[in-house]
Amino acid sequence: MNPLLKPVKSPCISVCALDDQDVCTGCQRTAVEITQWGRMSDDERRAVLRLTHQRALAQGLVFPGS
Repeated sequence: MNPLLKPVKSPCISVCALDDQDVCTGCQRTAVEITQWGRMSDDERRAVLRLTHQRALAQGLVFPGS
């Protein structure tokens, strides 16, 4: 582990509701990603965060460049 990188924290914002695709409307993680988060490495968590950002972009929740 690179000591300069901070541990990856959960993106949970305590708005826990899954949509029809099993994606949380609060953090944009899938149900599987949420349940596996505690066992993921920081690299795996960063990959999930990239996916959550892509999902948020697709939903119009964030704008490109944010």
